[in-house]
Parts: sequence; structure tokens; C-alpha cells
Amino acid sequence: MGERDPDFVLGYLAEVEALAEEVMAGRQQIVNLDQKRNQNREALRALDKESGSSDKVMVCFGSMFVQLPKMKTKDMLQRDQELLDKEIAKLREELKVKVSRLLEAQGKPELKGYSLKPLGTEEMWFIKKVLEG
Repeated sequence: MGERDPDFVLGYLAEVEALAEEVMAGRQQIVNLDQKRNQNREALRALDKESGSSDKVMVCFGSMFVQLPKMKTKDMLQRDQELLDKEIAKLREELKVKVSRLLEAQGKPELKGYSLKPLGTEEMWFIKKVLEG
């Protein structure tokens, strides 16, 4: 009873390690997408500040530069921002599940308040109405 089966311990450690790897990979993916989102935000800001007379701007795609209309470039960056926001939100939700599974596998208690969601606009409106009287 004092000793555990080595195969069981090895399997347990492999499972915990695999779950931890999933958590770390998810976190790194969020960081990478967030960096791209920040670069897009910088590009949008630069387009807004640019007061040149030209309606076209140079855009870098990989290792080549392409001249595109300014408005088309802004629209493209804004769509990319929206997609990045959705992807980051999705990854964060998946990360919560992965962290919960990891904690469960380690025998640790679930994090309190980790799965809370913010109130929506309509819910906030109702709370303000109740507080106002």
C-alpha cells in the first residue's frame, strides 16, 4: 500500500505533463496573436495619422511590398483585428478548460472565480435601474 505501481505513476506524470504542455501552448498562441493585434493597431494608427496627399500606401506582405489604396488597407486591417479578437477570446475560453483539467489531474481544487463572465450591456442597464431606485 505504501508503494505505488511504477507504470501508474509514469502514466500519471505523462498525463499531467501533456496537459501542462497544452496550457503552455495555448498561452503562447494567445501571446503571439496579441502581438499581431498590437502591430495591426499600430498600423491603423499610422494610417490615421498620415496626412499625405496620396490615396495609396505601401503594405508589407511577408517579404514584399505592395501599394494598395488607403481605405482598402484600413478595412483589411480592421477585419483582421476583428478576427484576431474573436480568435483570442476563443483561445482564452479553451485555456480555462485546459487549466481546469490540469488542476483536476493534479488533484488541486478548481480556481475560484476563474470562470466568471462579465455582465452584458443589458444586465448592466438593469443593475443601474435597480440602484437608482
